[in-house]
Amino acid sequence: MIKRIFQLIVIVGAAVLSGCDHVDNKRIPPAAVHIAFNTVGDWHRYGVAGAGQYKYFIKADRLPADYPYSALSYTGFGGVLLIGDIFGNPKAYDLSCPVEARSDVRIRVVDDEMVAECPVCHSTYDVVTNYGNPLSGKAAVEGYGLRVYNVLAGLNGEYMVISR
Repeated sequence: MIKRIFQLIVIVGAAVLSGCDHVDNKRIPPAAVHIAFNTVGDWHRYGVAGAGQYKYFIKADRLPADYPYSALSYTGFGGVLLIGDIFGNPKAYDLSCPVEARSDVRIRVVDDEMVAECPVCHSTYDVVTNYGNPLSGKAAVEGYGLRVYNVLAGLNGEYMVISR
């Protein structure tokens, strides 16, 4: 009987603790994302080649300036952060801060710390190891994470970033 009570306490405790770790990464409105790297050369020029390397894609601002945007290119709600995770795999996030929820308030990577920070609310996000989850500030208090986008690899070494 005591063993069953202990098991029940462990199960209930695990359920309560896991409920506290929920991160809302859907606070930024869904928006189309389509950034194509049609050749390996395009990926080497505009993509990320290793852990911690990053690029910002904002079609409205023509960033990167020489990226060949087309009528079929879309860069999300506030732009796209393309960054290499700790293993060098590319990850993509919307640049809009989920606390501010405005397309013109964009996170920026802090090079020395390899986190992203909002210039307005100063919330920080883990973009290299923990899928855009909040680390500090109002985002951590409220449980607001960055909107995540898919990075798909092609057969010939090219990539594509698309909305989920």
